[in-house]
Amino acid sequence: MSFSPQLLQIVLFFSRFGFDIHQWLFAILAALCLGMSKTGFTGLSMIGVTLMAEVWPARESTGVILPMLIFGDFFAVILFSRHALWPEVWRILPPAFLGVIIGFGIFRLLPGAVFGPVIGWIVLLLVVLQVWRRSAAGSRSLAQLSEQATVLSGEDQSRRKTGSVFLRWSLGALAGATTMLANAAGPVMTIYLLAARLSKYEFMGTSAWFFCLINLLKLPFSYSLGLINLTSLSFNLILLPGVAFGALAGQRLLKLVPQLWFERLLLASAALAALRLISH
Repeated sequence: MSFSPQLLQIVLFFSRFGFDIHQWLFAILAALCLGMSKTGFTGLSMIGVTLMAEVWPARESTGVILPMLIFGDFFAVILFSRHALWPEVWRILPPAFLGVIIGFGIFRLLPGAVFGPVIGWIVLLLVVLQVWRRSAAGSRSLAQLSEQATVLSGEDQSRRKTGSVFLRWSLGALAGATTMLANAAGPVMTIYLLAARLSKYEFMGTSAWFFCLINLLKLPFSYSLGLINLTSLSFNLILLPGVAFGALAGQRLLKLVPQLWFERLLLASAALAALRLISH
């Protein structure tokens, strides 16, 4: 039985990664989750992180995911950029960048074998944080909360900025550290931006620009750790269509799916995936 040269090249290209069909399915699902997390369903990012840690070694998976997140960020910026509140972006970037540096230092000290449990614990703690946020908000969805904030759209920006300097620097540093260690800063930033009383689209625009900029700032750190290379970029290239499809699907589904029940399912799934990583 003979194969065409083109088919043989495709087979050889995919075989270089050494993944089986189940790992490729996990990778495709992770790409879809990462894309959808950028255009409405933020909780899916935690599932994408844990799925990718099932495909690649946990330490390397953090670098593999980063270019895919940036690609998804570009979609979010295109869709929601005009709604961004730049004062909020500039206020949170310095503490977040400090957190990235702290996370980078921790990253260098941790042995590779503990990264699976570390990512699992970070995701699990952020799930608990998200559940606490929901409970404190009376179990209302992000969309419901932010719609109430639309009446504040004409309010002076100085009155809408988030709480104290301590709150901004503590949450910003925590977001930076968790995004450097596990690409899982979404719940932390959700809490911070909700404190600013943003409308739904202001929330999406502000978070889109924040994550786009902070992920770009993370690139040299991840590269210096050896987490981004030609092999990982080739893998990213295969999955970029999945990220794009997820981003576009997320924008459409956001209008159709009941957010509250969907987010509850996401949190439960993320918790189970985190427990699996912890148990490895």
